[in-house]
Amino acid sequence: MLSDAVKSDIQQAYSRFLDSRGLKARYGQKLMIAEIARTLGGIELDDDGERTSRGHVCVVEAGTGTGKTVGYLLPALIIAKALGKKLVISTATIALQEQVVNKDLPDLKHHSGLSFSFTLAKGRGRYVCLSKLDNLLEGVGDLDPTRPLYEDELPSVDEQAVKLYGSMMEALAANRWDGERDSWPEGLAQEDWQRVTTDHRQCTGRRCSNVSSCHFFRAREALHTADCIVTNHDLVLADLALGGGAILPGPADSIYVFDEGHQLPAKALNHFAHHSRLLATVRWLDQCNKGLGAVLGEIGEAGDVARFAEQVPAALLDCRQRLEEVHPLLNELAQAISHDERQSHYRFPGGMLPEALRQTAEELYRCFDRLSALLDKMVEEVNQAMEDAHSPVPKVDLERHYPVLGTWQARAEANRELWHSYAVADIEGEVPKARWLTPVEAGMGVDIEVCSSPILAADTLAKSLWYRCCGAVVTSATLAALGRFDRFRMRAGTPKDSQYAQMPSPFDFSQATLEVPASAVEAGDALRHTDALVNNLPELLDPSEASLVLFSSRRQMLDVHERLPESWRERILIQGELSKQAMLDAHRARVDDGQGSVLFGLASFAEGVDLPGDYCRRVVIAKLPFAVPDDPIEAALAEWVEARGGNAFMEITVPDASLKLIQACGRLLRSESDRGRITLLDRRIVTKRYGKAILNSLPPFRQVIAS
Repeated sequence: MLSDAVKSDIQQAYSRFLDSRGLKARYGQKLMIAEIARTLGGIELDDDGERTSRGHVCVVEAGTGTGKTVGYLLPALIIAKALGKKLVISTATIALQEQVVNKDLPDLKHHSGLSFSFTLAKGRGRYVCLSKLDNLLEGVGDLDPTRPLYEDELPSVDEQAVKLYGSMMEALAANRWDGERDSWPEGLAQEDWQRVTTDHRQCTGRRCSNVSSCHFFRAREALHTADCIVTNHDLVLADLALGGGAILPGPADSIYVFDEGHQLPAKALNHFAHHSRLLATVRWLDQCNKGLGAVLGEIGEAGDVARFAEQVPAALLDCRQRLEEVHPLLNELAQAISHDERQSHYRFPGGMLPEALRQTAEELYRCFDRLSALLDKMVEEVNQAMEDAHSPVPKVDLERHYPVLGTWQARAEANRELWHSYAVADIEGEVPKARWLTPVEAGMGVDIEVCSSPILAADTLAKSLWYRCCGAVVTSATLAALGRFDRFRMRAGTPKDSQYAQMPSPFDFSQATLEVPASAVEAGDALRHTDALVNNLPELLDPSEASLVLFSSRRQMLDVHERLPESWRERILIQGELSKQAMLDAHRARVDDGQGSVLFGLASFAEGVDLPGDYCRRVVIAKLPFAVPDDPIEAALAEWVEARGGNAFMEITVPDASLKLIQACGRLLRSESDRGRITLLDRRIVTKRYGKAILNSLPPFRQVIAS
């Protein structure tokens, strides 16, 4: 139960914050603070600091304008400190992460009178590896012939790249750069950055000669003393996958806040999925075989490295032969979709495999398990040799080759896990996996990507996060679908005793009009619908205004753009021609210059795009945002729901579309003074029986629906 002392601390800090900034309390923000305080304040701990109570998870939907960052920071900081726990703030995007660290937390600390420390936590992949940078500049960066993870090989280091790495080293030496990718003053191409960063498999950790200067480890030290740690969903999930407490504080010692929490289930699925490309893996195995001699020539005398390495060529050959055996079978299945433009994947119905393929998957699992174990032993021998002051191999050589072996081991392990997921049948009655094949253009031919993924992350999140953590808050502007939290609960696995709440918005939604004009047609007829868009858009859009037009299909977006009059095409910024940020910058520049501007975008423009005031006076939504029908995970989920007697369309497809439509409509009103129009050019919202449920789930806009 929330103690009077903690309640008073929260109330006083909130009053000081408002008074100091000359603000009035927002009704929705006050309710959010109270809801989170009740949930987290009800956490009970035993003498060892272990949680003994339930009902410790709070799910809060709070729309734009609620002030949700202060709404969760203020009560969570005070209660976490009172419980002796770390507060971990997790976001889905770097932009929000930086806003919380650089603006919201300093602002709250300055104006609330609260005393707390905070820091930012990022993964190794966001920091430069000094050892790799040194090696590249010394001309030894290309020792590993198997460096590319797939066939998409990194280009050789050209003169321009050498200048880039030299400027990085100069900036580090002059303390003008902190080693983070995000703070480098210019954009960095992925291939340029990949050469000078690392992961936990390649990093020698505390044994590295550069550890005292390592920016990653410097940042990691700050985690032990900070009251509040700001990070992202991917790093939280990576830590949980390692058992929790490996990177961040352990779940039992943490109170989590997941901002942009609607993205957490999808992020979790990505972490638990497996994939590998057949022909690329065969080439990688060949490259390992060729590169093994060079590695042994320099570090073979370290411990028992040579003894384990003697067995590696046979293990590589076994893996290669098994992959060659399975290729014709998988290629035949993949070819089955080659003539169907609507499908880009071959999905195994019900996740069930032909027996011949399942048996081959068992053999592949055993082969890669053996290879992984041998490489793991070699890595461990190198580890021990780096600790040995009397090792016959110089430490500099061990450090240089350790990332090579670490990369090999990681890839062998990834293949082992993939084939294990194919070899082991799903347990009857439990949620199955989706298993599918995707043909991929690769060089002169077609490779086959073999994939598997859980169809729901609920069980894994429940076991690794919700039931282990001291407390958690999940918040976002869009968590409820069709007015209920059933969809989020199914996908995220939040406990049954979690608290769910929707905060009232401060916006006057009557300042926006939602219209479905009589000229709108049903989007189910694709050709007729595209014709209607081409005819309607010039009539609907004001050439002097700023507008956002959202499409669900890239093909339709391109077709409509091509068929519009040239005078309109000149006003349109279309996704794909520029980066998302460059499009938004150009759009704002046009509006600032007094011109009209039209953005044509896909799903990524329906979420997280902030265009307040004159930057967006009209949002046009081409059609109801139903999921792409060939998404293998969503198709497998729908199949599972139907097999259990449910209605996949009403239980999954319609709620998903409702949520996406709310996100799309949310691009219009970004502040309390905003006004404008939303036009939906899909008549199914009027003619289909599910349309009324979707309409009723939208904010209370003024509706003009042509009958």
